[in-house]
Amino acid sequence: MDSKKYKIELCNKELNVEISDLAEQANGNVFVRYGDTVVLATCVMSKQERQGAGFFPLLVDYEERYYAAGKIRGPRYIKRESRPSDEAILNARLIDRAIRPLFPKELTREVQVILTILSWDGQNDPDVPGLLAASLVLAISDIPWQGPLGAIRIGLNEGNFIFNPTYEEREKSKIDFVLTGIEGKKELLINMMEGGFDEIDEKTASEATASCKKFLKDVLDFQKRIIKEVGKEKILIERTEKDLELEKEIKEFLGNRLEKAIFQPEKNERVDQMALLKEELADFTEAKHPGEGKTSYALNFFEEEINRLVHENAILHEKRPDGRKIDELRKISCQVGVLPRTHGSGLFCRGQTKALSILTLGAPGDQQILEGMEIVGKKRFMHHYNFPPYSTGEIKPMRGPARRDIGHGMLVEKALLPLIPASESFPYTIRIVTEILSSNGSTSMASVSGSSLALMDAGVPIKAPATGIALGLMSDKKGNYKILTDIQGPEDHHGDMDFKVAGTREGITAIQMDVKISGITQEILEEVLSRGKKARLQILETMDETLQKPRPELSPFAPRILTIQINPDKIREVVGPGGKVINEIIGECGVAIDIQPTGLIFVTSESEEAAKKAIDWIKNITREVKVGEVFQGKVTRIFNFGAMVEILPNQEGLIHISELAPFRVNRVEDIVKVGDIVPVKVVGIDEQGRVNLSLKAMQENSKRRH
Repeated sequence: MDSKKYKIELCNKELNVEISDLAEQANGNVFVRYGDTVVLATCVMSKQERQGAGFFPLLVDYEERYYAAGKIRGPRYIKRESRPSDEAILNARLIDRAIRPLFPKELTREVQVILTILSWDGQNDPDVPGLLAASLVLAISDIPWQGPLGAIRIGLNEGNFIFNPTYEEREKSKIDFVLTGIEGKKELLINMMEGGFDEIDEKTASEATASCKKFLKDVLDFQKRIIKEVGKEKILIERTEKDLELEKEIKEFLGNRLEKAIFQPEKNERVDQMALLKEELADFTEAKHPGEGKTSYALNFFEEEINRLVHENAILHEKRPDGRKIDELRKISCQVGVLPRTHGSGLFCRGQTKALSILTLGAPGDQQILEGMEIVGKKRFMHHYNFPPYSTGEIKPMRGPARRDIGHGMLVEKALLPLIPASESFPYTIRIVTEILSSNGSTSMASVSGSSLALMDAGVPIKAPATGIALGLMSDKKGNYKILTDIQGPEDHHGDMDFKVAGTREGITAIQMDVKISGITQEILEEVLSRGKKARLQILETMDETLQKPRPELSPFAPRILTIQINPDKIREVVGPGGKVINEIIGECGVAIDIQPTGLIFVTSESEEAAKKAIDWIKNITREVKVGEVFQGKVTRIFNFGAMVEILPNQEGLIHISELAPFRVNRVEDIVKVGDIVPVKVVGIDEQGRVNLSLKAMQENSKRRH
């Protein structure tokens, strides 16, 4: 086996790269090792062009393997990996968003990049090594690609930035920030960001980005050295020659009709007019050049003209398709309590984007169980995002959440998680579902606002209300640019950047950025963050008019949770043999019971009275009986040597035959029978916790009183 190995010190850990002929039938393959986390990256490009795709056909797959973590998982009868986990989908999207802008626009062949996690050390997340592996495998392959790119994760602990932190360090960090960068003409450009933050200010976010550029440059230089040694010659792409005559004909045919259609404020009218123009252009081209195959060129040029007009009008005239100023928000309206029987609901409307968020509160036992290659545990706060086809006026089969739905749902979850109360003070499981009713840009950020309203409507004591905004960028080759606040329609589709930022008045809780150009400068980033803050505060003012803070009480339809702390040694008594006792309480009271190893018990019920009844039951079961206490007990069993009496639920004591009466008793049945209710006194508790009772003592006490 031929192989070449390279290594570099990156953030106090060794990054190893091996290039071999193991996956020799792929266009490129690379093994990347960081610590003991190992990722295999492969890339393959089809040999045929994919005609009429309308987008670059890139597929990124992030394949987790249980063996990488030394685990055997899955349902009882299926022990192999099946559908990708949410974590795998999110990492695939992360890598896709970083590498996609660096493919030539002329490339129409299908490209697939597969990242297979071969080993995971429990310390180093495979996503950053995966990004580096994807960059390197494309860069050394013969597939046209304008990389490499660097990748890094940033944490923040006690005011200090940590680079590529371990899982343990990330637990204590105020930020979890992944970004990628590429070399620009004058400075390193950032081309992808993804992060969750604990209400940090814009200055800290900007400093985090600036602080990591040294490490990005180091890893870029490392990759360039490898590419120089083993990189293949890139496949030449046949670029379509410019047909200036046809372009002139198209411009004359369209006149100013295309510009009028683009700058039509109402989305549906704009879409209809542009679709009609496109159809007319296809007919015109085919009629003028029958059988020459020029229609495809004409339609591509049509898209280029839209792109040119949107950019020129924004940069030169600060003109936007719907007539707004570059920093102007669309009209916003909010509602809460939209649905009568749900635990909380919020409707957030921004222009033609409308998001309805519905919240449900559940018992601690309703938490989602996570059992993947990396993540094992439980999740008590969930946000799920649904994007039905009617939201864009389309017809599509509905077959479960798409990758985009999972990505958007997680972004909203990330934005709200720092605001959710701790389980110690609010033990409920929280699930929010956002239904996108109408879409015209920035539905994920509308979901943050709708979900924040739903949380407050439900009475969840969140730290502060949150919202989000999407900002765009129009730039040209001369370095001129304009930043657009609250992008929609053509600005989203034809713009150079989609920068989503969410947070509260105090600071940022989530950022997601992807670009269609090589990347953005530090100057642009700082301006975008400043604009984002201004818009965020403006939206929060509008939301305050509907609901400023969480309602003081939970919805009457939400379950009630009561807690009780017991001695952990008493847990087995609450559970009972084979779960007999706990199931009896659940069935009798109509409650859900969740027991923590610490002895903390949560009792959840739609009725507070039922929960209190269950709590009283548990109190009686776990009550510590003391010598000298008196009970009215029920005789449950009789033996030759005495009788068992239930003095508390599921807690019995023994009356020895000698303690039944102040005289000699030959047969226990002469004094008591099963089912009798008798007064008894606790006269002793042995080392094993067994309770000794006396009926005789009660009779003697009675005689003394008389």
